[in-house]
Amino acid sequence: MSALWYLEDINLFKILCPHKYPAYQESHQVDIYKKSDYIYFKNDNASKIYLIDKGKVKIGYYTEEGEEVVKAILTKGEIFGEKALLGIDIRNEFAQSIDNTTSICPVPKDTMYELMRDNVSVSFKIYKFIGLRMKKLERRLELLLYKDTKTRLLEFLNELCEDYGYECNQTGDHIIKHPYTQKDIASLIGTSRPTLNAMLNQLKQSNIIDFDRKQIRLFQKFA
Repeated sequence: MSALWYLEDINLFKILCPHKYPAYQESHQVDIYKKSDYIYFKNDNASKIYLIDKGKVKIGYYTEEGEEVVKAILTKGEIFGEKALLGIDIRNEFAQSIDNTTSICPVPKDTMYELMRDNVSVSFKIYKFIGLRMKKLERRLELLLYKDTKTRLLEFLNELCEDYGYECNQTGDHIIKHPYTQKDIASLIGTSRPTLNAMLNQLKQSNIIDFDRKQIRLFQKFA
């Protein structure tokens, strides 16, 4: 796995959720969102950081033409709204639940600052995470702007392999067990679900990949 994305495997909820720390247990809360509920909108005040306990959250924005651009789809153990820690007071994106039941722990940024000040390892993990997240989003936006759909898909499969893949001892193929639906992947690479399905099937017919709902297998010749 690439060292660039190694923090993706860390459950930041377990590390950062305030109820893990005695001083903050009384103020701890978990909010429940249904599918399509918004956690925050663009131009909302950025006063909290959010930790995902369960479910999936879509982060994105709308262009001037009203087209939705999905920047990230986050799952259990990840955080979002972290730009509030960088002094950004107004949201420049939206966050929306895309699961039937998504549980979120909202943490006031002042509380997070206290946790970071009192725990050097927490502070390091947060700033390292923010830096890596920004690099990853920059790479994805560059693909959306400058690459064709097939290239975006192939790059995304490589990214999935870095984040969720492992090498099969028997065949040398890479197995990816990931949390995304085809609809999620289509949104992330900026295409339609039918187009994505057609491209995946073309790669499958060419014996480059195999896939089902739960996993994708990249055969050795994928690279």
